[in-house]
Amino acid sequence: MKRAANHDLFRDLPSVDELLRTAEVNALAVSHGATAVKDATRAVLAHLREEVSSGLLDAPALRLALGGIGQAIEQQVRRTLAYSLRSVINATGVILHTNLGRAPLADEALEHIRATAGMYSNLEFQLETGARGKRDIHVDRLFKRLFTDVATDDLSGAEGKSPASSHDISTIVVNNNAAAVLLALNTLADGGEVIVSRGELVEIGGSFRIPDVMAKSGAVLREVGTTNRTRIVDYEKAINDRTRLLLRVHRSNFEITGFTEQPSTAELVALAHRRSIPLMEDLGSGALVDLQNFGVAGETSVLDSLRAEIDVVTYSGDKLLGGPQAGLISGHAELASRMRSNSLFRALRVDKLIYAALEATLLAYIKRDYQSIPTLKIMQLTKDEIGTRAAALAGRVSESAYGSTLSSRLRVEVIDGESVIGGGAAPSSVLLTRVLATTCEGLSADELAVRLRAWDPPIIARVEEGRVLIDLRTVFPEQDQLIADALHRIAA
Repeated sequence: MKRAANHDLFRDLPSVDELLRTAEVNALAVSHGATAVKDATRAVLAHLREEVSSGLLDAPALRLALGGIGQAIEQQVRRTLAYSLRSVINATGVILHTNLGRAPLADEALEHIRATAGMYSNLEFQLETGARGKRDIHVDRLFKRLFTDVATDDLSGAEGKSPASSHDISTIVVNNNAAAVLLALNTLADGGEVIVSRGELVEIGGSFRIPDVMAKSGAVLREVGTTNRTRIVDYEKAINDRTRLLLRVHRSNFEITGFTEQPSTAELVALAHRRSIPLMEDLGSGALVDLQNFGVAGETSVLDSLRAEIDVVTYSGDKLLGGPQAGLISGHAELASRMRSNSLFRALRVDKLIYAALEATLLAYIKRDYQSIPTLKIMQLTKDEIGTRAAALAGRVSESAYGSTLSSRLRVEVIDGESVIGGGAAPSSVLLTRVLATTCEGLSADELAVRLRAWDPPIIARVEEGRVLIDLRTVFPEQDQLIADALHRIAA
């Protein structure tokens, strides 16, 4: 009987052509294109057939669905043609959230991208001579100035002391730090050995492993020491006529504590100079200022490494630097010149969008305008500042205008919490914050988190101990009301 009933209902479904001839659907085709509307129509009809087949739709329900089929097709068209990459509200408290795009760009960076990418630019053109130019001069000049001038800034951590031969330091830009490591290793150590401590053979997000990258580069890994203890003598004993490079790697998202030992930077530099072997450091995150002034301790800056006379430093553009995704290689000009001559450099280089964003970010550093760089500004927010915003938002959520039913269903409490840097930077550092601990009657914490993610714009929070935690450190102030509205409507 059920199959027969379903069969009768199938006959009530219109064909694709019948729907395309209706005025409502035809108007959609004019606005959005015939192909997209036809595909959406097929998708809506397939969904109705599936619901009829499964017994979810009886005759009255099907008539109701068919009455709104034009609207359903329009919604399907909009979903199909909508961008997949969307802006979201990061309420996790993770500042450099890799899954959420890491560092948000400064307004000046966005304006510079628009000004140079929306039309032609002098990306590789010398305006003075009319000859072909090189694209990395736009940022290399700024890095040279930073490595000379930033040392005199109070935020640098070493006032008045510039890196040795800072005018001889050059910087290369590639598409990410993994590419920077690959290019440097291939240029400096292809076919030779690279000495690295066993305690630094890290794997970070996306299965990026130092040994794998080294193998791809053509260099041969030479492990020294143990996981927890490596001494300078271990490096010295491992040096032979095939040694091309000494490598130090930032451990990124973990730490080794307890019974540990590793050689100082000064010891490694002295050994490298004594044996005439370049010393390279993969910093990973790569801050350009002393982060202790931003509440983060124990994170070496690029300037620290260059000042210590490390030959080559690799780091990311979209982490602690606060710019676009890029891999940066700063080091002696002669070594940088060799890397630029490597055919890999052309394969790994970045486009005009990255140069525009990076140039604007570096100019903010030169101007000492750290508040214009969102990553640094977010890190500087105090617990009291965030707490004031959190209390105000909690007050908006519980306002009587939202209704007594809502106030009884939704519970929002402001409690102490911790934000983290993320992105593999400063894994042991936390920033004190105040968070909104939220529950809603009739919904589990996971269900509430799902509904927040389904909101427009999506709100990404974290779930702990049966509550949804919303950390406003990583929420822009103009987004506070959007969160209040979302909580109100979900609870209502």
